[in-house]
Amino acid sequence: MTQSVKDDLQPPPLTRKIKLVEADDPTDKTIGIDDSERTAIMNLLDLGALDDVEFVYRLRRGGGRRIHLSGRLRASVVQTCVVTLDPVPATIDVPVEAEFWPPEKIAALQEQVDDPAQTGGMDWPEPIEGDAIDLGPLIYETLATSLDPYPKRPGALFDWAEGQLDERMPQNGPFAALRSLKNS
Repeated sequence: MTQSVKDDLQPPPLTRKIKLVEADDPTDKTIGIDDSERTAIMNLLDLGALDDVEFVYRLRRGGGRRIHLSGRLRASVVQTCVVTLDPVPATIDVPVEAEFWPPEKIAALQEQVDDPAQTGGMDWPEPIEGDAIDLGPLIYETLATSLDPYPKRPGALFDWAEGQLDERMPQNGPFAALRSLKNS
């Protein structure tokens, strides 16, 4: 039996279906996360803690059934220091802009692009799914890309000076012969 790629995909850790009629209301709206979503996101992103997640957004209609989102993601996270393995608290506070288009308009845009590398890092629009958009993946991706890829505790230094490890290396073993070549 053949298994499709879709069968291997994990469901997104966060789903928030928003009806398109919300774009007619110009007020700010807020999304938070529940404990099971928090746990799933913490596990996926290898976080020590994830608190105070708040996504404030506003939708605006554009031409051709397009929806524009302006928002801001805020969260408190704890990552692990890459040098000392100590906890490193951080605050995420980033603006978010996104476009949601009908799938047929996205397909037409993709046909116009001869070489995807020529798009200059363009953010592709997200698809409108029937009469709704899903903000969950946008929130998760924004959080994931806002994290420091190499968090370091303040004052933590990675100093690997040449020769520093030589005293601690065993004097016999498979690498002892290589060390003697290096020293000659």
